[in-house]
Formats: sequence, structure tokens, C-alpha cells
Amino acid sequence: MSKIIKLNPSQVKDFVSAATKCDFDVDISYNRFTVDAKSILGVFGLDFRQPLKVSYRGFNADFENYLDKHAAAC
Repeated sequence: MSKIIKLNPSQVKDFVSAATKCDFDVDISYNRFTVDAKSILGVFGLDFRQPLKVSYRGFNADFENYLDKHAAAC
């Protein structure tokens, strides 16, 4: 499953915290650059001017709600 979101640097800590609570792998990417969404340093390396694609295989209601709040209009 994947969703497109927009983040700014001040939201990274909350995003990583939400991803860390998931018991499945979560990746975040743009173009061909992909990092582990549970890595705060990796996420800070992304270009926040771009829409970011969050990819995961699993379900966590709190994480889904977080992603819905930050969904980017495509």
C-alpha cells in the first residue's frame, strides 16, 4: 500500500514516531531515493519541497490517520 504526503522539517519527528509504532516496514521516497521511514536521519535527508510516497505492507489505524492528515493533493 502507498500514499502520497507532504511534510515539512518540523513534522519529521512526529512522522517517524508514528512510523516506529508500526510492526511492519515503512519506507518513504521521492523519485528513486528511498529511506526507512523509521530513521529520523534518513527522513531529514529528503527534499520536503516534493510530494513524498510512503510505502508499507500492514495496517495501523493511528498511522493511517496520520497519513490522511498529511495527504498531498495529486
